Amino acid sequence: MKKTLLFIITLFVVLFSACNTSKKADDAKELNLAMVNWIECIANAHLTKAVLEERGYNVNLINAEVALVFSAVATGDADVFMEVWEPITHKSYLEKYGSKVEDLGSVYDNGQLGIVVPHYVDINSIDELQAHKEKFDGKITGINPGAGIMGITESVIKDYELDFELVQSSEAGMLAALKKAYDKKEWIAVTGWKPHTKFARFDLKILDDPKGTMGAVETISVIATKGWSEKNPELATFFRNFKMNDELLGSLMIKIEENSGNETAAAKEWYMEHKDLVDSWFE
Repeated sequence: MKKTLLFIITLFVVLFSACNTSKKADDAKELNLAMVNWIECIANAHLTKAVLEERGYNVNLINAEVALVFSAVATGDADVFMEVWEPITHKSYLEKYGSKVEDLGSVYDNGQLGIVVPHYVDINSIDELQAHKEKFDGKITGINPGAGIMGITESVIKDYELDFELVQSSEAGMLAALKKAYDKKEWIAVTGWKPHTKFARFDLKILDDPKGTMGAVETISVIATKGWSEKNPELATFFRNFKMNDELLGSLMIKIEENSGNETAAAKEWYMEHKDLVDSWFE
């Protein structure tokens, strides 16, 4: 009886240890990836999901406003965020959460913010906006209120003494307004940034910013919860080597945009077309 009881206890311990080891292995193969509803972020996030799931990872995409995303990465509720604009756009968030996150390097090095207008609008500088207020209906169409570019655009309105309203919307709403005006050859000004597919779909220009309020060229970087990379060396290597240029990111964004609702499948197709390059990011 004692031998039987000892065997049962031993078996329980072995099974519990195996289950616990399996759970730890499963946890180690899981990634909580935060994202915001900006096309380049959506594209990069779904590419990451497609690539890592091919390698046996379970990737959870967490979609939220940018302020919530920074908070989630800082607290560990999300592991990684691939859309940190430096040094201007997300400066306030990095000042607030910088000590609780780690930098995994840049994804894209030619980010640019600006006030964007169609090519047929015959002004070329922000300081010309006020003189043509009526043609723009006194509005600049923006995106989500928490986005860094919205605060910067408010500074633009102040610095250039523009009697303009910054209209809160979403990226989709801004694009819809842009398309509607563009199709009718109406004047419109929107908050914009590169990289973005709208520059491939419409003939647009970024207005000159003589006061420099919008900032210079920015990098798009990756952050993770502090200490995360040490625990996840394979993934940390992947993110550190994840690099995009205009051609690569442009083709990925368009493929994602044209396959709404099937973004991961579209990203996987793009991955297979660029497999040698993407696989090298793990080395």
